[in-house]
Amino acid sequence: MEKLKRVVSEIAYSHDFSKLSQLHRSLLPLLTLASCFYNFSVTTRHHLYSLGKQRLPVPVISVGNLTWGGNGKTPMVEFLCHWFCNSGISPLILSRGYAGGDEVKMLERHLMGTSAKVGIGANRATAANQFLERYGHIDSCTNNFFENLLLVNKVGTDVTSDKIGVAILDDGMQHVSLERDLDIVMVNGLTPWGNNQLIPLGPLREPLSSLARADIIVIHHADLVPEKNLISLKLGIQEIKKSLPVFFSRMVPSHFFTVHNVGTELPLSAVKSRVLLCLSAIGSPKGFVKCIEKLGPSHVDQLHYSDHYLFQSKDICMMMRRLEELHHNFGCRPIVVTTEKDYDRDCEILSKLHPFDILVLCSHLQFVPHNGSSEKGFKELLKQLLDSRPRRHKLTPSTEDTTSST
Repeated sequence: MEKLKRVVSEIAYSHDFSKLSQLHRSLLPLLTLASCFYNFSVTTRHHLYSLGKQRLPVPVISVGNLTWGGNGKTPMVEFLCHWFCNSGISPLILSRGYAGGDEVKMLERHLMGTSAKVGIGANRATAANQFLERYGHIDSCTNNFFENLLLVNKVGTDVTSDKIGVAILDDGMQHVSLERDLDIVMVNGLTPWGNNQLIPLGPLREPLSSLARADIIVIHHADLVPEKNLISLKLGIQEIKKSLPVFFSRMVPSHFFTVHNVGTELPLSAVKSRVLLCLSAIGSPKGFVKCIEKLGPSHVDQLHYSDHYLFQSKDICMMMRRLEELHHNFGCRPIVVTTEKDYDRDCEILSKLHPFDILVLCSHLQFVPHNGSSEKGFKELLKQLLDSRPRRHKLTPSTEDTTSST
């Protein structure tokens, strides 16, 4: 299965099918047919939910993407949560907890000690209901509710109430059953649209025209993309929706911790001039490797698997062989470097790579100033959009008014 996923991914990011191997080309008719069915199901689903969506009594911000994996959704959710918490507003994250909840575990660790809450479940409205009933919510329909969001030089604001003030949909663009007040769409600047085809022939979860539903676009990994590519990508996005504001972000590494002790904080210089094996099963391994290369190792090898892949014993055996080869070739013991998502998916199996050291890279999202766009501009726009949203006062499915009148 992992080999098939790799082949499909290679097809999805190929811009010239004629250069593919015979195996890859043999799959094209089946993948094309499947993409047609997928397109029909997406269109039908959007039409059905356009007839009525569920609403929450608090503002809802969706953080989503148009392609599979590696777009920076979870780091953006974390950024928003810290911002709201520091402004005295308790956020509720709504996540489906996909593939063992590796992203949720990472969020819970990073947000420990804050007022943020995490609701998990495929039905986000049901998950929200449970938390709203338990903690209650604050009426945000006042002119100054979001004023603290723009306070400058704010170290932190104590949350005076545990009541929920805002909901954040993690990976929410395709979760069309829940009404939202603001749509933030993350785009992977390294590999934006692949071959521009829908799943499974390509990486698109919806047609590019769906960007018209977005309120804000953030191009992620902007620091790893040539300037001309960034400009071209921005112009292409604004051809779909001219008024669409575009911002830029990157991942900034802060420190490492060991796979045996999450509490350790090793400096980034720990890998300088060392031989490394980058190990990951994430949506954008290219961005991870480029980030590691900037830290100054003497050599970087890499092993990558499909997004959310669970490492097996056979994989550990292959990793050990690769590490022993590196040890033999370079005359020094290599270090394994992996991501927090991989650690949170299964930290126990990674410990089987002993006696080799395994370091986990910690990073956070940071906005990249570019052509007038900045973090300050992003925050000002988000506050403006939240202040101008339609006023909502109660949790209700779309059919409530009809039901209550019968």
